[in-house]
Amino acid sequence: ATIIIIDDDLPGVLSFSKESINAQEKIEDWEEEIIVERKNGCTGKITCKYKTESSSALPGRDYMHIHDTLVFENREKAAKIKLKLKARGRYDRTETFRIVLSDVTGGATFDQNTDGGDENNILTVIIEPQQMAKDRVDRLMSALATNWDKAKVGHQNWLDQFKNAVQVTGGDDDDDDDDDEPSKPSCYDWFMHIVMLPWKLLFAFVPPVDYCGGWVCFFSSLLGIGLVTAVINDMASLFGCVLTLGPEVTAITFVALGTSLPDTFASMKAAKEDRTADASIGNVTGSNSVNVFLGLGLPWAMGAIYWTSGDPGARWKSLYANDLEVP
Repeated sequence: ATIIIIDDDLPGVLSFSKESINAQEKIEDWEEEIIVERKNGCTGKITCKYKTESSSALPGRDYMHIHDTLVFENREKAAKIKLKLKARGRYDRTETFRIVLSDVTGGATFDQNTDGGDENNILTVIIEPQQMAKDRVDRLMSALATNWDKAKVGHQNWLDQFKNAVQVTGGDDDDDDDDDEPSKPSCYDWFMHIVMLPWKLLFAFVPPVDYCGGWVCFFSSLLGIGLVTAVINDMASLFGCVLTLGPEVTAITFVALGTSLPDTFASMKAAKEDRTADASIGNVTGSNSVNVFLGLGLPWAMGAIYWTSGDPGARWKSLYANDLEVP
């Protein structure tokens, strides 16, 4: 049998339980308990001083500076140092500082095989970012990441939109010439270019589809169409007022003419180029359905909801009271 005799009559040797610790950051300020061990004896009362030393971590910003005395009572084999650390929202960098034990009393010594030797004992504290928070930020950055190479292409395409808007081109796109030289614009091309120049410049501000998967282009186009619709509506109303035409006549003639003619030409081109008339019929019925169901039904529904939400007032009577009279 082996008999081990432990001599605990000595004051002991002090050292940290570890030479370094990793403290993972939390959402709010928190405390870490640092254990100082007393080995090879525990007789008598001993003391030592401890303090923090800054490195990449700074006192008051990353941790609270401490400078105090640690006391081991008789037969006490371990003591704790409470360390206050501050939450700073660290993402990808670690901060370090040290806790130094010094000036041991009562006949005790420091472990010479640890950092600091027999004169001091040093513990390195490493503050790490919270892994869960870091993963959350990484997922967010990945979701919002922009393909900058594609963005550069989008910048160039956006610039080309303005160049094409102010450039006069001639000839028909269906003309197949042997040479690649563009034909000179005719008088008709110049006339149409001058007429369409304001609209070309307006919609040149619409970003190309290279940004955000085309969603920016989609919503910007809707905004531009709404702006043009409002302008055309006011111009048609003013024109009808000058000609002393009622709003119904103006809507049926000038406003409807502006929406029907483009559909007519689009249907005619589709009928000529397609083998069947499906595209022509679909364009006409689809356009009319949108105009009737949305163009009339949506504002009528909104108006009905608005006026039925309260009692008819003077404004409602001035606008719609005559419509209730049966001839």
